[in-house]
Amino acid sequence: MALLEVDNVHAYYGNIHALKGISLTVEEGEIVSLIGGNGAGKTTTLRSISGLLSPREGTITLRGEDLRQYKAHQLVSKGVAMVPEGRGVFARLTVEENLQMGAYHRSDRDGIAKDMRRVYQLFPRLEERKGQVAGTMSGGEQQMLATGRAMMSRPTLLLMDEPSMGLAPVLVEAIFQTIEEINKEGTTILLVEQNAHMALQIANRGYVLQTGEIVLQDSAKSLQQNAMVQKAYLGID
Repeated sequence: MALLEVDNVHAYYGNIHALKGISLTVEEGEIVSLIGGNGAGKTTTLRSISGLLSPREGTITLRGEDLRQYKAHQLVSKGVAMVPEGRGVFARLTVEENLQMGAYHRSDRDGIAKDMRRVYQLFPRLEERKGQVAGTMSGGEQQMLATGRAMMSRPTLLLMDEPSMGLAPVLVEAIFQTIEEINKEGTTILLVEQNAHMALQIANRGYVLQTGEIVLQDSAKSLQQNAMVQKAYLGID
Protein backbone atom coordinates (compact mmCIF):
# COMPACT_ATOMS: atom_id res chain seq x y z
CA MET A 1 0.00 0.00 0.00
CA ALA A 2 1.33 3.42 -0.98
CA LEU A 3 1.47 6.19 1.61
CA LEU A 4 -0.76 8.40 -0.57
CA GLU A 5 -3.17 7.11 -3.18
CA VAL A 6 -5.21 9.43 -5.39
CA ASP A 7 -7.66 7.45 -7.53
CA ASN A 8 -9.81 8.79 -10.37
CA VAL A 9 -10.28 12.23 -8.83
CA HIS A 10 -12.52 14.75 -10.57
CA ALA A 11 -12.56 18.30 -9.22
CA TYR A 12 -14.41 21.40 -10.33
CA TYR A 13 -14.37 25.16 -9.88
CA GLY A 14 -18.00 25.95 -10.55
CA ASN A 15 -18.65 24.47 -13.99
CA ILE A 16 -14.95 24.26 -14.86
CA HIS A 17 -13.76 20.65 -14.85
CA ALA A 18 -10.29 21.21 -13.38
CA LEU A 19 -9.22 17.60 -12.68
CA LYS A 20 -10.45 14.92 -15.07
CA GLY A 21 -9.93 11.62 -13.33
CA ILE A 22 -6.34 11.83 -12.15
CA SER A 23 -4.69 8.94 -10.33
CA LEU A 24 -1.29 8.96 -8.66
CA THR A 25 0.61 7.36 -5.80
CA VAL A 26 3.36 8.52 -3.46
CA GLU A 27 5.37 5.87 -1.63
CA GLU A 28 6.77 6.36 1.86
CA GLY A 29 10.05 8.29 1.73
CA GLU A 30 9.74 9.50 -1.85
CA ILE A 31 9.90 12.91 -3.45
CA VAL A 32 7.33 12.94 -6.25
CA SER A 33 7.09 15.92 -8.59
CA LEU A 34 4.06 17.17 -10.50
CA ILE A 35 5.03 19.22 -13.52
CA GLY A 36 2.96 20.98 -16.13
CA GLY A 37 2.07 24.40 -17.48
CA ASN A 38 -0.19 27.04 -15.97
CA GLY A 39 -3.74 25.74 -15.60
CA ALA A 40 -2.68 22.10 -15.86
CA GLY A 41 -4.23 21.21 -12.49
CA LYS A 42 -1.14 20.94 -10.30
CA THR A 43 -2.30 23.27 -7.54
CA THR A 44 -5.83 21.88 -7.76
CA THR A 45 -4.38 18.43 -7.09
CA LEU A 46 -2.67 19.65 -3.92
CA ARG A 47 -5.77 21.54 -2.83
CA SER A 48 -7.82 18.37 -3.25
CA ILE A 49 -5.37 16.29 -1.20
CA SER A 50 -5.10 18.90 1.56
CA GLY A 51 -8.86 19.31 1.96
CA LEU A 52 -9.06 22.86 0.60
CA LEU A 53 -11.16 21.63 -2.33
CA SER A 54 -13.70 18.80 -2.26
CA PRO A 55 -13.52 16.55 -5.33
CA ARG A 56 -16.85 15.45 -6.77
CA GLU A 57 -15.59 11.97 -7.61
CA GLY A 58 -12.71 9.68 -6.70
CA THR A 59 -10.83 8.72 -3.56
CA ILE A 60 -7.81 10.11 -1.71
CA THR A 61 -6.26 7.92 0.98
CA LEU A 62 -3.30 8.21 3.34
CA ARG A 63 -2.12 4.79 4.52
CA GLY A 64 -5.49 3.47 3.43
CA GLU A 65 -7.56 6.01 5.36
CA ASP A 66 -10.01 8.13 3.38
CA LEU A 67 -8.94 11.78 3.68
CA ARG A 68 -12.12 13.19 2.21
CA GLN A 69 -13.94 12.77 5.53
CA TYR A 70 -11.72 15.42 7.14
CA LYS A 71 -11.58 19.20 6.86
CA ALA A 72 -8.31 20.88 5.93
CA HIS A 73 -7.35 21.82 9.51
CA GLN A 74 -8.04 18.26 10.69
CA LEU A 75 -5.69 16.83 8.09
CA VAL A 76 -2.73 18.55 9.76
CA SER A 77 -3.10 16.27 12.78
CA LYS A 78 -3.36 13.33 10.35
CA GLY A 79 0.11 14.14 9.06
CA VAL A 80 -0.64 16.23 5.96
CA ALA A 81 0.94 19.70 5.79
CA MET A 82 1.01 22.13 2.89
CA VAL A 83 3.38 24.92 1.91
CA PRO A 84 1.05 27.00 -0.27
CA GLU A 85 1.87 28.90 -3.43
CA GLY A 86 2.66 32.48 -2.49
CA ARG A 87 3.93 31.39 0.96
CA GLY A 88 0.84 32.44 2.95
CA VAL A 89 2.68 33.51 6.09
CA PHE A 90 0.86 35.38 8.85
CA ALA A 91 2.13 38.82 7.90
CA ARG A 92 1.47 40.55 11.23
CA LEU A 93 2.98 37.83 13.39
CA THR A 94 6.67 37.40 14.10
CA VAL A 95 8.78 34.59 12.68
CA GLU A 96 8.62 32.68 15.95
CA GLU A 97 4.86 33.18 16.27
CA ASN A 98 4.40 31.86 12.72
CA LEU A 99 6.39 28.75 13.60
CA GLN A 100 4.36 28.24 16.75
CA MET A 101 1.20 28.40 14.65
CA GLY A 102 2.50 25.41 12.71
CA ALA A 103 2.36 23.38 15.93
CA TYR A 104 -1.06 24.64 17.05
CA HIS A 105 -2.52 21.12 17.28
CA ARG A 106 0.35 19.77 19.38
CA SER A 107 0.74 19.75 23.17
CA ASP A 108 4.21 18.17 23.50
CA ARG A 109 6.20 21.20 24.60
CA ASP A 110 9.56 19.46 24.59
CA GLY A 111 8.93 18.13 21.09
CA ILE A 112 7.82 21.53 19.85
CA ALA A 113 10.96 23.14 21.27
CA LYS A 114 13.10 20.46 19.62
CA ASP A 115 11.41 20.97 16.26
CA MET A 116 11.82 24.74 16.56
CA ARG A 117 15.55 24.25 17.05
CA ARG A 118 15.65 21.99 14.00
CA VAL A 119 13.86 24.55 11.85
CA TYR A 120 16.44 27.14 12.94
CA GLN A 121 19.19 24.70 11.98
CA LEU A 122 17.65 24.25 8.54
CA PHE A 123 17.08 27.99 8.13
CA PRO A 124 19.60 29.99 10.20
CA ARG A 125 18.19 33.20 8.72
CA LEU A 126 14.93 32.56 10.55
CA GLU A 127 16.69 32.36 13.89
CA GLU A 128 18.38 35.67 13.15
CA ARG A 129 14.97 37.19 12.38
CA LYS A 130 12.79 35.32 14.89
CA GLY A 131 11.43 38.53 16.41
CA GLN A 132 10.79 40.19 13.05
CA VAL A 133 7.27 40.64 11.70
CA ALA A 134 6.87 38.20 8.81
CA GLY A 135 5.28 40.68 6.42
CA THR A 136 8.49 42.75 6.35
CA MET A 137 10.66 39.83 5.21
CA SER A 138 11.91 39.14 1.69
CA GLY A 139 10.24 36.58 -0.55
CA GLY A 140 13.01 34.07 0.04
CA GLU A 141 12.79 34.48 3.80
CA GLN A 142 9.01 34.07 3.70
CA GLN A 143 9.43 30.85 1.71
CA MET A 144 11.80 29.54 4.37
CA LEU A 145 9.25 30.52 7.03
CA ALA A 146 6.33 28.86 5.24
CA THR A 147 8.36 25.67 4.93
CA GLY A 148 9.49 25.81 8.55
CA ARG A 149 5.93 26.41 9.74
CA ALA A 150 4.75 23.31 7.88
CA MET A 151 7.58 21.26 9.39
CA MET A 152 6.47 22.27 12.88
CA SER A 153 3.42 20.04 12.46
CA ARG A 154 5.72 17.00 12.04
CA PRO A 155 4.13 16.00 8.74
CA THR A 156 4.18 12.51 7.32
CA LEU A 157 3.38 14.00 3.91
CA LEU A 158 4.54 17.49 2.95
CA LEU A 159 2.77 19.14 0.01
CA MET A 160 4.81 21.95 -1.58
CA ASP A 161 3.30 24.31 -4.15
CA GLU A 162 5.80 26.27 -6.27
CA PRO A 163 8.47 26.79 -3.59
CA SER A 164 10.86 28.50 -6.04
CA MET A 165 8.37 31.00 -7.47
CA GLY A 166 9.76 34.53 -7.58
CA LEU A 167 13.06 33.65 -5.95
CA ALA A 168 16.56 34.56 -7.10
CA PRO A 169 18.52 31.63 -8.59
CA VAL A 170 20.86 31.35 -5.58
CA LEU A 171 17.85 31.05 -3.25
CA VAL A 172 16.18 28.51 -5.53
CA GLU A 173 19.19 26.24 -5.19
CA ALA A 174 19.18 26.66 -1.40
CA ILE A 175 15.46 25.86 -1.13
CA PHE A 176 15.84 22.68 -3.17
CA GLN A 177 18.81 21.56 -1.09
CA THR A 178 16.66 22.02 2.01
CA ILE A 179 13.81 20.03 0.44
CA GLU A 180 16.26 17.17 -0.14
CA GLU A 181 17.46 17.40 3.45
CA ILE A 182 13.91 17.35 4.84
CA ASN A 183 13.20 14.27 2.74
CA LYS A 184 16.36 12.49 3.89
CA GLU A 185 15.21 12.97 7.48
CA GLY A 186 12.09 10.96 6.73
CA THR A 187 9.41 13.29 5.38
CA THR A 188 7.65 12.22 2.18
CA ILE A 189 7.17 15.10 -0.26
CA LEU A 190 4.75 15.79 -3.12
CA LEU A 191 6.18 18.75 -5.01
CA VAL A 192 4.47 21.03 -7.52
CA GLU A 193 7.04 23.09 -9.35
CA GLN A 194 7.25 24.95 -12.67
CA ASN A 195 11.04 24.72 -12.55
CA ALA A 196 10.88 21.20 -13.97
CA HIS A 197 14.66 20.93 -14.26
CA MET A 198 15.20 21.40 -10.52
CA ALA A 199 12.11 19.40 -9.56
CA LEU A 200 13.16 16.33 -11.54
CA GLN A 201 16.73 16.56 -10.28
CA ILE A 202 15.65 15.90 -6.70
CA ALA A 203 12.59 13.69 -7.31
CA ASN A 204 12.33 9.91 -7.39
CA ARG A 205 9.36 9.94 -9.76
CA GLY A 206 7.23 12.45 -11.60
CA TYR A 207 3.86 13.00 -13.22
CA VAL A 208 3.14 15.35 -16.11
CA LEU A 209 -0.24 17.09 -16.05
CA GLN A 210 -1.95 18.76 -19.00
CA THR A 211 -5.41 20.35 -18.76
CA GLY A 212 -6.43 18.32 -15.74
CA GLU A 213 -5.15 14.95 -16.90
CA ILE A 214 -1.98 12.97 -16.27
CA VAL A 215 -0.38 12.40 -19.66
CA LEU A 216 2.91 10.87 -18.54
CA GLN A 217 4.41 9.24 -15.45
CA ASP A 218 7.84 7.74 -14.97
CA SER A 219 11.00 7.85 -12.91
CA ALA A 220 12.44 11.35 -12.68
CA LYS A 221 15.51 10.24 -14.61
CA SER A 222 13.42 8.87 -17.47
CA LEU A 223 11.27 11.99 -17.59
CA GLN A 224 14.42 14.12 -17.89
CA GLN A 225 15.33 12.09 -20.96
CA ASN A 226 11.83 12.13 -22.49
CA ALA A 227 11.70 14.17 -25.71
CA MET A 228 8.28 15.70 -24.96
CA VAL A 229 9.31 16.74 -21.46
CA GLN A 230 12.61 18.13 -22.71
CA LYS A 231 10.89 20.27 -25.34
CA ALA A 232 7.88 21.42 -23.30
CA TYR A 233 9.35 21.84 -19.81
CA LEU A 234 13.15 21.69 -19.89
CA GLY A 235 13.81 24.08 -22.75
CA ILE A 236 15.68 21.47 -24.80
CA ASP A 237 14.84 21.26 -28.50
